[in-house]
Amino acid sequence: MSFDVDRIRSCFPSLDAGAAHFDGPGGTQTPRSVYEAITALLSGPVANQGTMTLAEQRAEAAVTGARQAMADLLGADPRGIVFGRSMTALTFDFARTLSQDWGPGDEIVVSRLDHDANVRPWVRYAEKSGATLRWIDFDISNGYLDVTDVESVLSDRTKLVALTGASNLIGTRPDLPAIAKSVHAVGALFYVDGVHLTAHTAIDVKAIGADFYGCSPYKFFGPHIGVMAASPELLESLHPDKLLPSTEVVPMRFELGTLPYELLVAVTAAVDFIAGMVPGDGTRRERIIASMNAAEEYEDALSHRLRDGLKATPDVTLYSNARSKTPTDLFSIDGVDGETAYAYFAKHNVNAPSSSFYAIEASRHLGLGDDGAIRAGLAPYNTVEDIDRLLACVKDLAAGTR
Repeated sequence: MSFDVDRIRSCFPSLDAGAAHFDGPGGTQTPRSVYEAITALLSGPVANQGTMTLAEQRAEAAVTGARQAMADLLGADPRGIVFGRSMTALTFDFARTLSQDWGPGDEIVVSRLDHDANVRPWVRYAEKSGATLRWIDFDISNGYLDVTDVESVLSDRTKLVALTGASNLIGTRPDLPAIAKSVHAVGALFYVDGVHLTAHTAIDVKAIGADFYGCSPYKFFGPHIGVMAASPELLESLHPDKLLPSTEVVPMRFELGTLPYELLVAVTAAVDFIAGMVPGDGTRRERIIASMNAAEEYEDALSHRLRDGLKATPDVTLYSNARSKTPTDLFSIDGVDGETAYAYFAKHNVNAPSSSFYAIEASRHLGLGDDGAIRAGLAPYNTVEDIDRLLACVKDLAAGTR
């Protein structure tokens, strides 16, 4: 299906500033419809959730609408959609809750490919419970993590495996359905960090086999909030710390305090924007899949252009080489430190930051230490001209002509 990038870009007033944005993995730009939804909610009557007054009804509609929107985006059950301050906060909350049943002899598995938000909560609560922590490594020559890498650390003592759906540092996409099958074969739970993956492909949490799937709407045009999807039945079996008068009903028992209703209507607006990226009919879920498939094809074409240009530039080292990956590339330029490159790009209105981007274990495993390297991540509003502007800057730096 045709992807009209000019139409997409017209929805983002921030792009009028002229920057070429390769910083999408850290948070995308926001379309007009999303911030207008926030204004519309806050400019009318709103109160705590309820059914009596108009103010209560609008708050209630904000919550139920956002649960359904995220269920449509993820192929999940709206009764299993949990909202939190961030994916990091939600993961700490679930680690605290799940660890109530851990103890000496149990094993918790994390990976060196992951953002630290899906590493440190499990490390900390494994330590607190006395459970053993086991690590999944990945191949530094190509950045890939294979199902056999996971299977090598599984046992009948494994309680949970935490793994990214796609590396926010190098883009690697592990084979989640195959890994889920192996994880479930030993009776363990599978906790997937989908923060980076959700922005780049159509998601079906049931097909993936994730018991828990976390994501962050600000990575796909929405507000700064966290989302966790799980089956209602699984959530019913868990009992988090909460206030005495707070409801025991799921998913609300996991939502600590009053929800940010203005951000929830923005979540719905972001999902609706995704569903409308390409023209079409059908249910919102069907339109989401069609739009994401078209956007993925468009981003992949841009990614090939970027990678070909980086590979053709002398003194550039490319670290993102997995056979299955998002349009996210990590690279360095010989003799040019990351901060110097970042500043040079910024001077030319190209936003391509350099860091480890909280994927500290992955950066260290690649031999980049805590500093990381330059990351260029694509979004559906990027253009061929953006790619060529970045490549021109890289070539200047590599040639020493800055």
